[in-house]
Amino acid sequence: MKQVGMVLGSREAGVLDFWVGLDAEKNQYLRLDDVVYVEFRHPDPKKGDANGNVRYYGMVDRVLKLYEGAQFDTDVFLAQRDLLPVSKSYVAHVQVTRLLPEEYLPPDPGSPVFLAEGESLELALYYDNMRTAMLPAGILKNGEVAYLNFEFLNGFKGGHVNISGVSGVAAKTSYATFLLHSIFASQANREKANTKALVFNVKGEDLFYLDKPNLRLSDQERRGYEKLGLPVRPFQSVQFVAPPRKTEGDILPDVSRLDTKAYYWDLVQFCREGLLPFLFTDRGAMSNLGFLIDQITERLRKLVGDEKGGQKGPGLLVEDWADEIGPSEAGITFDAVGKMRITHFAQLVRYIEFQLLGPESSEEDEKKPKGNPRWTARQATATLEAFIRRLRAAVGNVQHLIRGDKLGNPPDPLRAQAQVSVVDIHQLPAQAQMFVVGSILREVFARKEAGRQGRVFIVLDELNKYAPREDESPIKDILLDIAERGRSLGVILIGAQQTASEVERRIVANAAIRVVGRLDAAEAERPEYRYLPASFRERAMILPQGSMIVQQPELPIPLPLTFPFPAWATKSEEVLEDTSAAALSHLID
Repeated sequence: MKQVGMVLGSREAGVLDFWVGLDAEKNQYLRLDDVVYVEFRHPDPKKGDANGNVRYYGMVDRVLKLYEGAQFDTDVFLAQRDLLPVSKSYVAHVQVTRLLPEEYLPPDPGSPVFLAEGESLELALYYDNMRTAMLPAGILKNGEVAYLNFEFLNGFKGGHVNISGVSGVAAKTSYATFLLHSIFASQANREKANTKALVFNVKGEDLFYLDKPNLRLSDQERRGYEKLGLPVRPFQSVQFVAPPRKTEGDILPDVSRLDTKAYYWDLVQFCREGLLPFLFTDRGAMSNLGFLIDQITERLRKLVGDEKGGQKGPGLLVEDWADEIGPSEAGITFDAVGKMRITHFAQLVRYIEFQLLGPESSEEDEKKPKGNPRWTARQATATLEAFIRRLRAAVGNVQHLIRGDKLGNPPDPLRAQAQVSVVDIHQLPAQAQMFVVGSILREVFARKEAGRQGRVFIVLDELNKYAPREDESPIKDILLDIAERGRSLGVILIGAQQTASEVERRIVANAAIRVVGRLDAAEAERPEYRYLPASFRERAMILPQGSMIVQQPELPIPLPLTFPFPAWATKSEEVLEDTSAAALSHLID
């Protein structure tokens, strides 16, 4: 046991916090985030522990030094020249994390304070309650491992992670992938074979090297992984998918990595799975428009039928329409019984326009409805035209993702052989990004609701775009479902954003684990960060890259920690190429 000071008698010692005086002449010192404990005699020894004592554990959140005996600012210069007798005061404020037994008595002034190490540190940070669910989350300032209770992450007691911080400095994506690495590699996860991860790549191609070792990993960082009990290696089982290029001919992924597969939906899948609403991110802006979208979605679903007896795709067969620009110009073909086969998303838009507004003619009666009443849902012409305008605007953004020339190949992280599925959306327009994210999340959540076993961790950055606080959209509805019901189904969201104040409150509030990187001053003062003590909010504004503040349910105070540099490459120039004969032979084959 290393004594680091005594409980002060000149300042109040309470049951939730107390002050410690340190003797610098004995080389006693404490730093921010040091964990300590104090033990004192219970007035009624029968209510204490086996020795009749009460032990308080806590973390240092303030450290101060001052001259005692000095009255004026200039006295410091006199003291330095030995012209004024002063004493140097060195004190630390301790925020209590735990007391054993739970007898709320203030510690006695003069009680010795010790540095918490070994078993004492585990008790102070509730590691004894985690037992076999200790998930490595980083390294504390004292060099010891910081753990999360995996039961608050895997859905057993809680679920979801929310990460906030300034872009480029807070290392949100790096910490999210580090957590995934810990989940797949640590002993806390006993169901690795039934665990999947879905990662959306939203910035550059940074996540397209998760399976490549990092050339810049230093020996010190390697020791950090060894300290955490994690293997120093990249992800072992990863698949990469990307949207196709907007070019004619073969369907090729629009990224530089050669083994990436292109994803897309065919027209029949688009209709059968009801994906139309994900093209309208502001559905809540007009109630009539929202009702119309639901009506048309249902009509398209009935048009293609179910998987067993309905259309097989990829093109869409219709019998109540002839494209006014001509079948040959439109690229429309006919099947054996004379039905038209729609093979492009733009043609589907024209078909929907025909059903809503009727055929174009020179003698139009504006007051007379021209559309098919089974499609229009008795909506006003202005509403129908507004819908068509928005749908037309989507053609250029998504027509390479919704096709009628080949059977669809949408991302399917639950059925994939790989544990981690990286879905690239970084080059897509905003509307196409919304469509891809919404469509995939809806499919994953629906399969889990249908009883699919195992867990899937979803990593999604820029939550403020997909689940904004003010607006309504189908994607936001799905993310809310995941946040509120997902943990019971095994769907865990690891979400990140620059500003939690702009994200839907219920999504942030349902995250059992909250992580903060570097924050800007204005954001740090928002109510969403009131769970952090004032000293931690101030520190969040100067956190260096690689340092995070983590709050978990069992601990009454946050844990400041660091995490090692990624063992996997985060950009092409960091890739450590394998030049072995086996690797070269594989490339040639």
